[in-house]
Amino acid sequence: MNAPGFARPQAGAAPISEELEPSADARRPRGGQLTARGRLTAAVLTAGLLLIALNLRIGVASVGPLLTSIRDDLGLSATVASLLTTIPVVAFGACAFLAPWLTRRLGTHQLLGLAMAALAVGIAMRRQPSLASLFAGTVIVGAAIAIANVVMPAVIKHDFPERVGPWMSVYSTALFLSAAIADGLTVPLMPLAGGQWRPALALWTVPAVAACLLWLPQFFRAAGQAGPAGAPAAPGPSFRAILTDPVAIAVTAFMGLQCTGYYVTLTWLPTLLQDHGMDPHSAGWMLSYSAFPGIAAALVSPALARRIRPTWVPIVVSVLCYGAAYAGLAVAPVRAAYLWMTLLGLGQGASISLSLSYIAWRSPDARHTAQVSTMAQGFGYLLASLGPITIGAIHSASGSWTVPLAVLAALLVPQLMAGVLASRERQVLAPHEDTAAQPARVDELLRADEVSLAPWEDARDWFTPAGTRPPAQDLTHGWRAAGEEHQAGRERRRGAAGQ
Repeated sequence: MNAPGFARPQAGAAPISEELEPSADARRPRGGQLTARGRLTAAVLTAGLLLIALNLRIGVASVGPLLTSIRDDLGLSATVASLLTTIPVVAFGACAFLAPWLTRRLGTHQLLGLAMAALAVGIAMRRQPSLASLFAGTVIVGAAIAIANVVMPAVIKHDFPERVGPWMSVYSTALFLSAAIADGLTVPLMPLAGGQWRPALALWTVPAVAACLLWLPQFFRAAGQAGPAGAPAAPGPSFRAILTDPVAIAVTAFMGLQCTGYYVTLTWLPTLLQDHGMDPHSAGWMLSYSAFPGIAAALVSPALARRIRPTWVPIVVSVLCYGAAYAGLAVAPVRAAYLWMTLLGLGQGASISLSLSYIAWRSPDARHTAQVSTMAQGFGYLLASLGPITIGAIHSASGSWTVPLAVLAALLVPQLMAGVLASRERQVLAPHEDTAAQPARVDELLRADEVSLAPWEDARDWFTPAGTRPPAQDLTHGWRAAGEEHQAGRERRRGAAGQ
């Protein structure tokens, strides 16, 4: 894990939340045993986070399989109907910037619970027999998911600071599963809803309500305790400073560019395959199939990224998978469709999980994570919302899919550059001299606890929140000792050279 306090928040900046720092008094020596109540608390928190993550794409992905039925029933044009899938992506970006303001007033865990409640309300509104309710519910769904998108990395960073990598793997995997579940089960569930699309969409209110109920203990939890001896909480970073930080800019660019590729293929891939002679059912299945290699890549990529050196290797591999898939779709889209979908899924899964992980890894604490998450997902999703429209316009103008695929391939160049920069072991708002002078051994110390144990080797540590879990050894002391040893060694070498 990155050393706490590596970045220096600007004095006087308003904190993102008053509850984001865990109490120092809650830390216990390693080897202590959790009480039954502590284990129950950890289990409820873990289950709540997992269920919330599984809800963060269902409300959007469930619309696509029913889009034809919606158009036929309401007499909508293709352009108007496409707004049902475009509006949420725009909301992911635009509403993300509300998260810091809402977090300061409500608290992080409370805001996440309210976002789930709003998601349930938005999904239920689409059950009402009016066009206005359909679109209003879609806007609420997009806004609720946008807030949860921003808050989730900060909650993970706060409650599981020593297991950010495994948790971001699970989180990004849950996003893929969420979309795959909604895409694959919405139509088969229609008989339970009387064969009507409105009740079929409303069925997804059930998991959203379940997430709300499971999150109630976190909603009513006390705000973060003050530091020892009533010490004031550390101020949060200035969002203006985050906006101009090169590390945050690289993370944001990588997030936006990989999201653009994802939503373009999500929108246009079935059409591309159908235009080359594949039947609609098979074309839809190919899109669903790509989620399976994506889930596998999302699950393992963060763990590999913390072990592989140089740090940019996973980025290069993901971009190469993307590029090979685009080339294959341009040359022989139907003949080797499974191969291209496998490569596309691997590239997407790795890119999404890495972009979310960088938000937490490049932030020294939960307050910085919340600000970087706002910037990366706000601007990133706004950029991604332009992708399907732009590629669709290019396809209409060119009359083929070769030029759109060439444009997507060209976007891989800045995606590669941004990913390489984001993969560097630096943190937002960190002075250059603080990071450039540290020896390689320091990075190993900072990463040792996070990657030393796999989830299945120590489930208690992995699933137990920071407030109740015995912490890892104090890496701050290790960092300082290694830095002092490195500096002393340099001075000895200078003295020897002078003699």
